[in-house]
Amino acid sequence: MKTIKVRLTLLEGMLGTSPANEEVYRDFIGTKSPNAATVEDEVAALGVDAVADKGRTIFPRLDDGTPFLYDYQIKGFFKDACGMLSRLTGKDENGKKKKAANESGKLTAYKKVIDGLIFPQPRQIPIIFDGEIGDCQRPLRAQTAQGERVSLASSDEIPAGATMTFDVVCLDDSHVAAVREWLDYGILRGLGQWRNSGKGRYVWDEIDDSGNVVGGNNEYVKARK
Repeated sequence: MKTIKVRLTLLEGMLGTSPANEEVYRDFIGTKSPNAATVEDEVAALGVDAVADKGRTIFPRLDDGTPFLYDYQIKGFFKDACGMLSRLTGKDENGKKKKAANESGKLTAYKKVIDGLIFPQPRQIPIIFDGEIGDCQRPLRAQTAQGERVSLASSDEIPAGATMTFDVVCLDDSHVAAVREWLDYGILRGLGQWRNSGKGRYVWDEIDDSGNVVGGNNEYVKARK
């Protein structure tokens, strides 16, 4: 068993993903939680003031008001990263297309691996930053039977420079390289809502028990600038 200590630093603002309406969360998203017994805790973390804004996505809060991510949101990112990176291809000695020899491509049934053998901790991961939570509004377009419809989405936005520190426990040491590969992917595709636009992109540091940087891609990015 291997534990990776991770510190993420946002390059772009990150948008909240939890519906502001508590009933929407309880009735729909809460039923899809990995652990149904935690739904009420998650609903409570949204805050009573959130109910008024039905079309908004926000961050749940700790008792002291600090916004946080749930551990399973990191797992969700890992699944997204692994699914995309496993699609990469290369060429063999004859020039024929073949699967790229990256860590993600080596995993079979990767969703089960991530669910059962890889565990971000703690359950609630605080997001540390200076300043205020901002607001991001953007149009959402959808094709319906009545034609194209446009609505306005609104989300809490935590600014670039915010940090999140957590552990990733790998029950099988052979998965450590894959986790590092997925974390590297965050510089291209990040966390939270609207990540296809670049929102939520980050760099990361691997740190030791004393807080010293021993890996990651943060220093590499600084060196390129």
